[in-house]
Amino acid sequence: MEFDADIWRAAKDLIDLHGESAALRAAGRVAAFLKERDSAGAMIWTRVHGAVEELQRARREGEPLN
Repeated sequence: MEFDADIWRAAKDLIDLHGESAALRAAGRVAAFLKERDSAGAMIWTRVHGAVEELQRARREGEPLN
């Protein structure tokens, strides 16, 4: 199974390539894998999508960066 670091790296790369549309791109990949009935691929891209959203979300006031 993939390592968490790989998921976060993929999310960062997706953000670097697609900026604000990175989450939409990841969601598109999930949909494509589901259409192909590839549950393993969909699961991985669901995790990448979640990581993209976490990296791009606004920080709450007083929330530490790390």
